[in-house]
Amino acid sequence: MHHKTKKVAPVRCTAITDDAHEQADNLTNWDQQYDQVSPGRFYGRIDELHLGAMQVYNEHSSHALRQQCLVWPDAIWFGIPSNWEDCRVNGQSLEATDILCRPGSTQFELVTPAAFDMLGIVVREKDLMSAAAAQGIDISTEDARQVARLRLPEQTLTNVRYLIRRIVQSTPERIDGCIHRDLLMMALLETLERETPNGAVPPSYLHRKAVVERIKDYVEQACDLPVTMAELCELACVSRRTLQYSFESILGISPLQFLRVTRLNRVKRMLSTGGSDSVSDAAGYNGFYHLSQFSADYKQLFGELPSQTLAKSPTPGHSTDLNPSNCGGPR
Repeated sequence: MHHKTKKVAPVRCTAITDDAHEQADNLTNWDQQYDQVSPGRFYGRIDELHLGAMQVYNEHSSHALRQQCLVWPDAIWFGIPSNWEDCRVNGQSLEATDILCRPGSTQFELVTPAAFDMLGIVVREKDLMSAAAAQGIDISTEDARQVARLRLPEQTLTNVRYLIRRIVQSTPERIDGCIHRDLLMMALLETLERETPNGAVPPSYLHRKAVVERIKDYVEQACDLPVTMAELCELACVSRRTLQYSFESILGISPLQFLRVTRLNRVKRMLSTGGSDSVSDAAGYNGFYHLSQFSADYKQLFGELPSQTLAKSPTPGHSTDLNPSNCGGPR
């Protein structure tokens, strides 16, 4: 007697936004913060499917971003960038056949260029290992835990990219969730079978990364931010040249550009989330006292005036759902 297996359709959601900060909230169950780096009106789109406890998605961003990312616990993220040039993970440049990976509960940083797409899969580690055992495949997730870049044979990377893209673009009602989850699981098992860790970094990487982290930590904690190169050099205890090289190699921008962009993004985050009911208060809190110049710089970076951002924000003190399309996927 043959028993029919019930077809299970995946859960799909699409989120479109003109705000990079909102884009960070639109990927289900990730804990993220984005800073827009390149100037102009932002456009972002996330197409996301949940195949049981597996998340698969394509994230598009129109402008360069600096992203602080955290995947949910007990999971592993695999990411395939549309353009490996000018993309960095934890300050490390990518090679053409690299796939990105990070375990859950481990914060990492992405720097992504304009007009960029990231194909991603998040899977529970225990599900991945159970699938490997059922197939009699001997794999380890140790490389995925130790390094952020895995090298793949070119054909393997091409096959995985093609499969993810086709599944994300599919109409959910027209595919069986269980079958496509198994297809993706097999692709991940092949990835872990054939990968080699890419831990190669320049000799200066660790020192330059430490310099950048010292400045970033200060900026995140301090209310009175430095505004000159001299102040930054004093904070980092390095020369002007070392500071410049460190930021350009780790983040792809100058230290003063980093500081300016970070401060402007802090203002936008306050205005767009109801953290301030006054443009002048938000600007002053972040060290902008010449309001006409601040407004011009703000509009150049975000494509709108700070007053327009404030007009779209929720009432201060009231909560808001920044992710109305949240799929409610696994945690």
